[in-house]
Amino acid sequence: MKEIQYKQLVATVIFGLIIWFIPVPEGVQPNAWHLLAIFLATIVGIIMKAASMGTMAMLGITMCAVTEVLAPGDPVKSIANALSGFGNSTIWLIGLAFFIARGFIKTGLGTRLAYYFIRLFGKSSLGLAYGLNTADLLLAPAIPSNTARAGGVIFPIMKSIAVNMGSVPEKAETHRKVGSFLTLSSYNANMITSVMFLTATASNPMAQKFAKDLGITITWGSWAIAALAPGLACFILMPLFLYKFFPPELKKTKEAPAMAAEKLKEMGPVTLQEWLMIFTFIVLLVLWIFGNLFQVDATTGALIGLCILLLSGVLNWEDVKSEKSAWDTIVWFSALVMMGSYLNSLGFVGWFGNLVGAQLKQLDWHWAFPLIILVYSYSHYMFASATAQAAAMYSVFLSVGISVGVPGAMLAIFLGACPTLMGMITHYGHGPAPIFFGSTYVDMKDWWKHGFFISVLFLIIWFGIGGLWWKVLNLW
Repeated sequence: MKEIQYKQLVATVIFGLIIWFIPVPEGVQPNAWHLLAIFLATIVGIIMKAASMGTMAMLGITMCAVTEVLAPGDPVKSIANALSGFGNSTIWLIGLAFFIARGFIKTGLGTRLAYYFIRLFGKSSLGLAYGLNTADLLLAPAIPSNTARAGGVIFPIMKSIAVNMGSVPEKAETHRKVGSFLTLSSYNANMITSVMFLTATASNPMAQKFAKDLGITITWGSWAIAALAPGLACFILMPLFLYKFFPPELKKTKEAPAMAAEKLKEMGPVTLQEWLMIFTFIVLLVLWIFGNLFQVDATTGALIGLCILLLSGVLNWEDVKSEKSAWDTIVWFSALVMMGSYLNSLGFVGWFGNLVGAQLKQLDWHWAFPLIILVYSYSHYMFASATAQAAAMYSVFLSVGISVGVPGAMLAIFLGACPTLMGMITHYGHGPAPIFFGSTYVDMKDWWKHGFFISVLFLIIWFGIGGLWWKVLNLW
């Protein structure tokens, strides 16, 4: 398949030109409006898959430099500003976390953890779901690509268990035995764990960066604490919800713990490399949670963790160089964050936020808050990536909420979680979706139907339990 889809690329260019030549609204700088045209064209190109995210990002950076929208009349400053995203510490935090995540996969520690929890909880299909999901939860803080976490660790084990329990992908009549249930449970658990930690998926640090641009500081620890209660509630209730409304035919899975035990036996005792990985993981968690006490930035902590892995031999430089997902993320993340940041600094986000906020001023923030969240959440039907949605819409919706009085930190974290929590509403809604949907255990109708119901469940939990928890934390 060709990387460049020329029809889609032409449509993207035409879309960008239309925005570019629309008369600039009163109160907006012309270069801010033209940057918006480049930014929206980049997002549309990503959504339409005109080219890979990396290619679209490089096109966006190049257009910003060539058109000098970031520094009119100053080509030297323009290219410096266009490349400024690569100096953002948040972006490098994600890249470094990708490198560290390779240690979990290379040493086999991630796989060992998954099999361990299956051996512990796997006597029933519900227990199997919780076992797989718990492994995902433990891996989430250190593996920022939930696609890698799902595709590299959880999905292969889940599928192996399903096949061993009699759910064969090629035989549709066997899917409901256990395969369909485990597929939706594992995928939705991946969405839940991805919003519980700042470093669990790439869109979270992007939200953190945009929130900081608007004067709201979110640390690794403050994100984890705010997401703790609603995240754990979703984690506990989601498998029970599926077990009730999309139940497996096979309720008892007595063979699963024995199979997991056999796999663990084949793996042998915990190796020195795995112990070093565990040690590094603990060091990272301490630095990320308590970094403020030691005056250690989260990115500095990630650098320390990577150096430990390199010096101990768990990873080598070839591992770092070959981590294509990390370098790819650094490139497109830098471009989107750069354009999003300059849309804010050039005044466009503030202008649009005030424009929309004026329409909501008659509402008390208690009414405006759920309206903002609902519109933002279900806009995800248009997106195949949480990162793309955050890049396109996060700053604007956060700015609108702040303008009508919604407490900033609470709104910033909730909006940060929404694109990932809504990843289940379509079979393309997030990176891991095609992996699980591709197993064929769940057809599109069931995926969309149960995805919508689960999205409602998640929002109820985040508004209800989350709202009470945030009151305790004095976030509102």
